[in-house]
Amino acid sequence: MEPTTWDNLFFLDSPGDFDAARHADCVLHILCTQGSMSFLFRETRYHIAARDYVILPNPALASDFAQSADFDSVTLCLSEPFVAAAAIRSNYGIAGHLALLQNPVMRLSDHDYRICLSDLWKLRERLGETSHLFREEMLGHLLTVHILDLYDIHARECGLRQVPEQAALLLRRFVELLARGDYRRHRDLGYYAAQLCITPHYLSEICKRACGRPASYWIDRFTIREITSLLCRRELPLTEIAGRLDFSSLSYFSRYVQKQIGMSPTEYRNSLGRKDGKQG
Repeated sequence: MEPTTWDNLFFLDSPGDFDAARHADCVLHILCTQGSMSFLFRETRYHIAARDYVILPNPALASDFAQSADFDSVTLCLSEPFVAAAAIRSNYGIAGHLALLQNPVMRLSDHDYRICLSDLWKLRERLGETSHLFREEMLGHLLTVHILDLYDIHARECGLRQVPEQAALLLRRFVELLARGDYRRHRDLGYYAAQLCITPHYLSEICKRACGRPASYWIDRFTIREITSLLCRRELPLTEIAGRLDFSSLSYFSRYVQKQIGMSPTEYRNSLGRKDGKQG
């Protein structure tokens, strides 16, 4: 079966069909409908079964997928710009989204599983309506419904509350600075605190209260996402990648990557080659 595709939102027959080099700016959603699967994500092995929902914010960091013979899933791939365009106003969008990035697996109740499955099948069904005159807006609204359902499920499960309005505003501005690419030149906490007119300690505290991680964690997450995306482009020398992200030397760049993902840049590229070989 051919994947149901559109540049901003598409479905795959299997998580193994995801092409990290081609879709480096995408987030992968996997709802397991039967069987089981395991995978490594940032040095942690996760095991999922029916009714588990996986969100991989950087699928290139996922590896060593193993599926049972009866494994099946609904697998959705979303471009980050399309998700951002949904402009969900709930303050939970900051805390909830960041918290989901820490643990990519949600275990759903029967009721929540039916809700998510219905959301995804509705998206897939309407995605095929290529003659719809307002297709992009229609799909955006359906996606918004699904994201809000995920927020609701996560908030009930984890007990997270809405972030206070002022803290949410600061977090949103912090994420906007990262999203526009400031991490390419600035990975020191003091820079972001100065941009927000607050102290580095306060910036880290509001991040911890919202999602349990300090601000430096998110600076590193944005940085390593770009690095892994660039490493997928084999024509780019490591020195050029290091230069694009303003690392002072190739050795410093290599140490940074090793610390963040548990392997050197070269080892990471070699692991991509092994994945390609398995898929071939």
